[in-house]
Amino acid sequence: MTDKLTGAAARQHVADSIRHALRSGDLVPRQRLVENDLAAAYGATRGAVREALQDLAAEEILEIVPRRGARVRTVSVEEAVQITECRSALEQLCAGKAATLATDDQRAELARIGVDMRQAVADGAWEAYSALNQRLHELVIEASGQEVARRTLGRLNGPMVRYQFRLALRPGRPARSLPQHLAIIEAVVGRDPEAAGRAAAAHLDDVIEQLRSSAAPSPT
Repeated sequence: MTDKLTGAAARQHVADSIRHALRSGDLVPRQRLVENDLAAAYGATRGAVREALQDLAAEEILEIVPRRGARVRTVSVEEAVQITECRSALEQLCAGKAATLATDDQRAELARIGVDMRQAVADGAWEAYSALNQRLHELVIEASGQEVARRTLGRLNGPMVRYQFRLALRPGRPARSLPQHLAIIEAVVGRDPEAAGRAAAAHLDDVIEQLRSSAAPSPT
């Protein structure tokens, strides 16, 4: 019999697997998560699963219901908008700092991401584009050196994982967001902090617009 994963590594593995399942749509809002099922699916002990569920509840990705266990937390459109407004302020700060502080290697990676994003849109490779989008935001935050913003954004982004995936795969969304991402890259690579902040603001403003449009009633 194969030994179950245990300890901190198992806890992280389970938490990361649940995040991935949310992004891919395998888990949906209000879906109940059963410890035994998760332990079997991810090859981890129930103790590690329980700790991972508690971590995700602390990030407000899940909620723990007394006597009923864990379930995926529902995030309203209005909450998603408010989270994105907070993200915008912090990502503007990070983009501006990254334009000044990014290393040559980080600027080179950003330029490569821009090239790869263009190709992903041309190829219709939406999952690849979504992964590049995530790496772009992570790299700008990393390059900024703003650790408090990084930690805060990590907490803010937790409940948004499903929304972010759904927006990324909305028809026409990658082509619409591509020039916004390229503007961020150009400003950071070009060492222009004011332009980087403006580009980040414009991108997150558009995300907010897309979130609000998702709540609008369909025309009849």
